[in-house]
Amino acid sequence: MRPRRRGRTALLIAGAAVLGLVAGTCAGYLVQADREPTKLPSLSQPKLTQAEGEAPEPLSAARDRRVRTDGDLRKLLLKKPRGAKSAEWLSGADGWMDLADYAGTFEEPGAVFGELISEEFRRAAVVGWEDGDQTVEIRLVQFRQEESTAAADSTDDSQYWAETEDVDSWVVPGTEDGMAYVYADPESEPGYLPLYSAEAFAWRGDIAMQVFAYDTKPITKKTIMSLAERQMERL
Repeated sequence: MRPRRRGRTALLIAGAAVLGLVAGTCAGYLVQADREPTKLPSLSQPKLTQAEGEAPEPLSAARDRRVRTDGDLRKLLLKKPRGAKSAEWLSGADGWMDLADYAGTFEEPGAVFGELISEEFRRAAVVGWEDGDQTVEIRLVQFRQEESTAAADSTDDSQYWAETEDVDSWVVPGTEDGMAYVYADPESEPGYLPLYSAEAFAWRGDIAMQVFAYDTKPITKKTIMSLAERQMERL
């Protein structure tokens, strides 16, 4: 949202303050011109002593999150449950989604493609499975984040659109603002079973997590929360 414009009174006060500063500066120059020059202090400074002792040890791979997230991102995804069938309909190839693949998951891929470039999209990993009538898809979307907090912004956008629908929502434990949603009404078309859905969105560092679940019967809070919690634990 655009910031609210300041009122006319505030602008008048600001203008008066600027005029006061200009007048005060001019008076200060006149006073200073009649004074004798002040001798500058010496540029020398005390000698700095170097700290003794060994430098701290670098973080181990277990403690340094970047060691994990800069590696094979697919290894951080939840594993397909035993007995479930791998999803053949996932976008991308071999568990990866490139820029075009990820942009293609939106309603306006062309516009989103340009936005993802400006948001410093780096890569995305995806996994999905079918377990009976239930379908699950999980994405980890990583950004370079050299100039923006794109992972958090992407999560905010996803949560905004989810909250425009009739949903029940809960905070994902272990996150500051991760959210899980269960849609109240299923999608339905003639000749097809109703399709219920649930989603979860959270972020950690430079990675945005997205979880989608679909079923022909209502999806419980426990189901979507379990998926979101377990995936965030792997990050």
